[in-house]
Amino acid sequence: MNTPNPALVSERGARALPRPALWVLCGAYVLPGLFGRDPWRNADLAAFGQMVAMAEGRTAWWAPTLGQVAGDTALLPHWLGAAFIALLAPLAPFVDAAFAARVPFALLLAATLALVWYTTFHLARTEAAQPVPFAFGGGAAPVDYARAMADGALLALIATLGLLQLGHETTPELAQLAAVGLVMYGLAAAPYRHWRTRLAVLAALPLLAGSGAPSVALVIGLGAMLVCARSRYEQVRPLVRWLVASTLLAAALAWTLDAWRWRAEGPRPGELVLIARQWLWFMWPAWPLALWTLWRWRRQLTHRHISVPLVGVLAALAANLAMNGSDRALLLALPGLAVLAAFALPTFKRSATAAIDWFSMCFFTLGAAFVWVMYAAMHTGVPAKPAANLARLAPDFVPQFSWLALLLALAGTLAWFWGLRWRTSRQPEALWKSLVLPAGGVALCWLLALTLLLPALEFARSPRVWVQRIAAQLDAGTPPSCVAAPGATRSTVAALEHFGRWRVDARPAAELGPCEAMVRVVRSGLPPPPLAGWTPVAIVMRPFEREERTYLYRRAR
Repeated sequence: MNTPNPALVSERGARALPRPALWVLCGAYVLPGLFGRDPWRNADLAAFGQMVAMAEGRTAWWAPTLGQVAGDTALLPHWLGAAFIALLAPLAPFVDAAFAARVPFALLLAATLALVWYTTFHLARTEAAQPVPFAFGGGAAPVDYARAMADGALLALIATLGLLQLGHETTPELAQLAAVGLVMYGLAAAPYRHWRTRLAVLAALPLLAGSGAPSVALVIGLGAMLVCARSRYEQVRPLVRWLVASTLLAAALAWTLDAWRWRAEGPRPGELVLIARQWLWFMWPAWPLALWTLWRWRRQLTHRHISVPLVGVLAALAANLAMNGSDRALLLALPGLAVLAAFALPTFKRSATAAIDWFSMCFFTLGAAFVWVMYAAMHTGVPAKPAANLARLAPDFVPQFSWLALLLALAGTLAWFWGLRWRTSRQPEALWKSLVLPAGGVALCWLLALTLLLPALEFARSPRVWVQRIAAQLDAGTPPSCVAAPGATRSTVAALEHFGRWRVDARPAAELGPCEAMVRVVRSGLPPPPLAGWTPVAIVMRPFEREERTYLYRRAR
């Protein structure tokens, strides 16, 4: 029995987004930050430090350590980054290790965008997802409608706030994200592509497990089996066997790579409110559109265009709750959310699209204006108050001017105002029109931040200046060959090893080892207790950091 379809789309509404504009938008989103910067603190730096240690032969590839301490390392993504570092090493100094490591992860981000597009394209072609035909003609052609919906899903993914930072890091989560996109594509294209989809699902779940998410791979595998087993398409049901094989391969690979880790602790009492807030901003603006999709298409929840993306979303949300609000687990929900968000577009009313447009126009225009004001304050001292605040927070910071960065920022800003003029005209009727400004605004602010404010961000987020300050103290006299950093974080060890070129011992009792110098990072206001056999040398601060202090020691003679 056919169920009522809420979609009603005209031929003009199914127009595709012009391909040059789509390529420029994707480039403005993926490329900024790929060139001319160091790995930034925390997860990005820790992952890069592990990769470069493997590439330089300072640790084994199969059982890598950092600072002589084994970590919870997802091997496949680290192998990928280390391989690119080793492959591009002959091009040094034109290509540094940080850029070489970022190349494969930028490709993974681009692949995720493409997989979301093709997933939505194939799902929108199914009979249940097609709009209601017009009685006297003028309705959308099936392929045109599917292409317009795919453009909308791509814009929804770019507009999602949670993808912005995590999607541009050199971390295993990018490989996990691409794997989720690949399994969704395999499920979506199954009625139209046979061997291609079988190979996709066969590779996706082992890739997800080998990238550090074996439990999510098993959950998605089981959910995908249920979707395929209940499919109304006869050619889709045999895919269950391939999903069983893929799930078993994922479990076997995770066991071989020692990837099974118990990270589930459940949300702590009082944390549910914080997790709810995280969901609100991290998945914005895809989550309200996805909820609207589930409501308007509630009679088609078992159909492929809803059930396929919903499998990945539910698995990621469950992982986020089990891991007490891990944003990296929540990241895996974004491809499915973007697909669901696209199916809200043919059911929107004009008032809803107008509200999205006005909010996006005001919010991102103010964000871009803030970046330009900070840029002017850095280089001219006007406005005076932002310039004074910057000088107070980072008195050692020296602004660096770049014509290329300025021209790229001006081009992006002009494109934004052109987009505002186009969107406020009465011409656009395409399905994806209400997501142009959210996606364009995110890409604009990211472009401006990674061009105009890149020197300031580098000064604040890169460990280079911090390590240089440490080296100025420790290398005075006899430079140490080994530095003890007992209990230091992996990002701290990575910074000391890569930028300081020291051999680091981060084991808990490293102060008892043979190292001549020691580094202790303390975030509390109280200094660490004195240690027998060690002489304090200096206290070093990170740029823009007021709570953390780094205490340096030399072994007493």
